[in-house]
Amino acid sequence: MLASFRSLCDLAKAAIVAAAILAPTVTAAHAEDGVTVFAAASLKEVLGEVSEAWKAETGRDTTLSFAGSSALAKQIEQGAPADLFISADLKWMDYLDKAGLVAGESRVDLLGNRLVLVAPKDAATTATIAEGFPLADLLAGGHLAMANTDAVPAGTYGKAALQALGVWDSVKDHVAQAENVRAALLLVSRAEAPLGIVYETDAKADTGVRVVDRFPESSHPAIVYPAAVLKEARNAEDAAAFLAYLQGAKAHAIFTAAGFTVLAKTN
Repeated sequence: MLASFRSLCDLAKAAIVAAAILAPTVTAAHAEDGVTVFAAASLKEVLGEVSEAWKAETGRDTTLSFAGSSALAKQIEQGAPADLFISADLKWMDYLDKAGLVAGESRVDLLGNRLVLVAPKDAATTATIAEGFPLADLLAGGHLAMANTDAVPAGTYGKAALQALGVWDSVKDHVAQAENVRAALLLVSRAEAPLGIVYETDAKADTGVRVVDRFPESSHPAIVYPAAVLKEARNAEDAAAFLAYLQGAKAHAIFTAAGFTVLAKTN
């Protein structure tokens, strides 16, 4: 029991380190600095690529800050200087909307994703995800890496899926919770956790993991990434233009290549 507790503490420390690596750098932004975008951690690479394409076409800059959607929403609520917010679920966009912080007419459901179970790339683990599948046995005494299951979208989707499949109670005491989905992914990529639950696009972006299986889409709420300009945007005009660009053909091609499902109609 003591060894297990120490192991979980070590994983928690690793998750904190991973979160620190991925934590957003928030700097004061003014109109001349371009658009400041607060976006879910799972969008890190793909949004960087879209931003580079945007700058190449328009000459305009973006400042990108990535973290768990819950953390970003709280920062925005506290006055952080963001122009555009892209959440990994509807809940945190709704949270800001109800607080009167979203330019509601700009809001759009931008992307979709899939939830997967991942293992380190060299692990021999195999499984078919279905009701009652032996997840606790697959952990073999290790821990399941997940984003925070009470607040971060990837974690709440994952917990909902495990509950629907009837296996949550068997693993809930063996979950290593991370600040965001990329921190959870890093625990698996470093082989510090034998299994983790992340988005399919995260797995595609990290060669240190492999997908064991996809979760049935019916086991959890639909994964939707809404985007919106914020009412207190310091650069609302460029934010609206960048959001429009995210709904254009070039951005859609980049999102699709990264494994996202495009939900927004192409401009």
